[in-house]
Amino acid sequence: MGAKGSKERLSKHDIEFLKVNTRYDENTINEWYKGFMADCPDGKLTPISFMQIYSKCFPTGNANEFCDHVFRTFDSDKNGFIDFKEFLLAIDVTSSGSPEEKLNWAFSMYDVDGNGWIDLPEMTKIVKSIYNMMGPQQQRAMDTLESPESRAEGIFRRMDINSDGRVTRQEFVRCCLDDQKLIELLTPHSTACHIQ
Repeated sequence: MGAKGSKERLSKHDIEFLKVNTRYDENTINEWYKGFMADCPDGKLTPISFMQIYSKCFPTGNANEFCDHVFRTFDSDKNGFIDFKEFLLAIDVTSSGSPEEKLNWAFSMYDVDGNGWIDLPEMTKIVKSIYNMMGPQQQRAMDTLESPESRAEGIFRRMDINSDGRVTRQEFVRCCLDDQKLIELLTPHSTACHIQ
């Protein structure tokens, strides 16, 4: 009995947790849950499913690499899939969060190895994946003639305030908050295309 009933509805505990940790009310949480379960009947969003859904948001580019980074950041317990709670927490931050919350989330995405700072190779890896995802038309629209490598290096140098070869979470957030163009580049509406 328990397994089937629990998939149709969220537990009271999960609903309370999500009401406290997101900006959503119970009805909205249940609506998101229905949509999530329709797409993921077993309650697990896999990397392949995530990529298929997410790639639709960027039809002219190759979003695969960027999807890997977003998926890794959504999968907070690192078990290889995104459950509903991870999904809704990430959607809440990326769509409704304050600029600082969004930037803290973005920092986690850029910190590929999870060591607490971003180095130039990590910055380059993400900027390249953003360029690949955007496709040539969006790149031209951004008026960017720089290669992703030189763009990443320029961003990295600006962020590395103390020139120690590492960008800390604080440096990342502070630098981005002072530069709207930088925010737009580094958070390319990565979650503007919501999975519903």
